[in-house]
Amino acid sequence: MLPNLVLFDEEFKKVNEVVGRLVSNANAKVVFLVDKNGQLITSSGLTEGIDTTSLASLTAGNIAATGGLAKLIGEKEFTILFHEGERDNIHISIVGHRVILVVIFDERSSLGLVRLRVKKSSEELAEIFNEIDQKAESQKTGLGVDSPFAEITDDDIENLFS
Repeated sequence: MLPNLVLFDEEFKKVNEVVGRLVSNANAKVVFLVDKNGQLITSSGLTEGIDTTSLASLTAGNIAATGGLAKLIGEKEFTILFHEGERDNIHISIVGHRVILVVIFDERSSLGLVRLRVKKSSEELAEIFNEIDQKAESQKTGLGVDSPFAEITDDDIENLFS
């Protein structure tokens, strides 16, 4: 399991801008950003009537399952998945090996347009998440163990109760 993703306010606003723009530029119904642990980070578009919690966890499970399939055939991972339905389609892609970008679209858009727009948005999101990682790392290395922001490991917790 990956450590929880910590978003700073400034970067969260940037992420929301990219996701909102993607809905418009890809003519999508809705766009979700999910971490690989199955936690919804943000969404934009027509989310009414969608169980976002279930969608997030099932998407992460889908990525994990196809990751297992990839390893069985000698691939590192499949970075893009596509599911075609009668009315709606889902394009799923991994961004920066850390988050999952989910685009739900219908006949008003095309797979080609979605793939084109997702590629640009993924590059922007990867850059933002690199900034987040750098900021988190600089804060972590600049803080002492007594700081409330210091990283606490599972071993630290286990030692407290043993």
